Amino acid sequence: MAATGKPSIICRSRELVDRGRGIRFTVRRRGETTPAFVVRFDGAAHAYVNRCAHRSLELDWIEGDFFDAFGEHLLCATHGARYAPASGACVGGPCGGAGLVKLAVREENGDVLLEPGDDIHLIDPEAVT
Repeated sequence: MAATGKPSIICRSRELVDRGRGIRFTVRRRGETTPAFVVRFDGAAHAYVNRCAHRSLELDWIEGDFFDAFGEHLLCATHGARYAPASGACVGGPCGGAGLVKLAVREENGDVLLEPGDDIHLIDPEAVT
């Protein structure tokens, strides 16, 4: 089934620093309210459902801190599962090969946009400054 609707603004592009803090947002996915986040890695924005594949916990203990100390991997602060920032693939720790759920985003006119999907919708677009 094809996606319908218009993309939703998550944040301004300038708010994402490469390998820096991420921006949290909330989506409705498969009828469930779900936390999500977007980060910048190697110049591109990447978004994921904020749920570790090892345990169904949010990755960040400190809001927006998703990268490890070296800025190389996304890190679950609870048990140390590590994920590739560009794909969400498990690269180490207790994730057992299971990756993060990637969300389709793009950048346009200075905004980071969540692409519309049949089972994914932004539900709390915070005020964009």
